Amino acid sequence: MLDKSVIGGEQRTLADGNAIPLLGLGVWQVPDGAECERAVRWALEAGYRHIDTAQAYGNEGSVGQALRDSGIPREEVFITTKFYPARRDPAAEIEGSLRRLGVDQVDLYIIHWPQNGPTWAWPGMEAARERGHTRSIGVSNFSAQELDEVIAIAGTPPAINQVQFSPFEYRRSLLAACETRNVAVEAYSPLGTGRHLSDATVARVAEGVGRTAAQVLLRWCLQRGTIVLSKSTHRERIEQNAQIFDFTLSDDDMATLDALDVTGGTDRARERKWW
Repeated sequence: MLDKSVIGGEQRTLADGNAIPLLGLGVWQVPDGAECERAVRWALEAGYRHIDTAQAYGNEGSVGQALRDSGIPREEVFITTKFYPARRDPAAEIEGSLRRLGVDQVDLYIIHWPQNGPTWAWPGMEAARERGHTRSIGVSNFSAQELDEVIAIAGTPPAINQVQFSPFEYRRSLLAACETRNVAVEAYSPLGTGRHLSDATVARVAEGVGRTAAQVLLRWCLQRGTIVLSKSTHRERIEQNAQIFDFTLSDDDMATLDALDVTGGTDRARERKWW
């Protein structure tokens, strides 16, 4: 039986004082409409209290509809959305996000990637926070250098850097840089959009601890000090992916998984940019 109190209770306090649940459901590549609404509803029923969407995903409306349908009070669910940096003004764009989500405020607003440079959008992010449209602000896909550039001009520094992170993308130097700067790392694509689930080493560790490969990969992220996003549109997997707070990977298992890294422990957020 899923322990919903555990899922809802595991949180991290960010540098700005706001608390974020350690596990979230991400809805990247989930089509707007019934499929997205079902996934979010199932996650909320399973005890998730953290949903991650973005303007670029095109499914903010479905996230909002599922939240309303759930009957769970708004203040109990942590909602993240992201500024699409092909647009010009983060403070203006979040108003559209709030309308689509059907909320007065999001909990976290992130620059999705550093298109056209890391600093130009930050004043607009701060304006969105000052207007009460978001409680926390952060970045995504920012390298250590790009993060430093933002911090240098920021009145309010980023609370989070959301990056691709898993045993295969173990960005040790970026994680260390964020920790030094009191910026939380949030891991996206910890399952490699499914690619990592069939790895023989992951399967061997999973068999040894009696868990699924997905649970092992998500647990590894937690033990490396990150917040972690899982993604699935299947109810059983959504529920399974939440069962990561009742076991621990040994030091030997962690070292075995660490060795899968192919990034060389980089301080970059991406090996290749798409922007």
